[in-house]
Amino acid sequence: MGAGGDLLFTKFLQTKRDWKLTLIRVVAGGVMLPHGMQKMFGWFGGPGFSATMRVLPHLVGIPAWLIFFSILAEFFGALGMILGCLSRIAAFGVLMDMIGAGALSFRFGFFMNWAGAHKGEGIEYHLLMGTMALTVMIWGGGAFSIDRALTGNRDARSPSRSGIGD
Repeated sequence: MGAGGDLLFTKFLQTKRDWKLTLIRVVAGGVMLPHGMQKMFGWFGGPGFSATMRVLPHLVGIPAWLIFFSILAEFFGALGMILGCLSRIAAFGVLMDMIGAGALSFRFGFFMNWAGAHKGEGIEYHLLMGTMALTVMIWGGGAFSIDRALTGNRDARSPSRSGIGD
């Protein structure tokens, strides 16, 4: 990479030394990772990669390539968020996954189906996880992230002058 590319990449990784961003990033990744493990490996009662790729496109009516990227986002995006490695890219994948899943779940309303009384799940989980991912996309991975270590622990500037997040 040339000098301009290096500078751009460094700016992309920069984040504030903020433990609140670390908390949001690690919790979001930690909650998402088991979902990715279900689809990738069949752990936690999930179907595994082959079954997910075979069944889910027909079940939800979306192309297999979107299912493939959803699996990648839920597994590798979650790992990236937990570690704070390429946090913004990882969070983008999770956000796109949540937008897609939320669009599919919108017809079931807002609330999750804790008691199993309704068909399907509402969108509240997707909203929470999507908002956490968006926060990481905007402000980065925070303190205790690989991104911050790669930039020499230099603080990023605020994304706006509104004082939000300062």
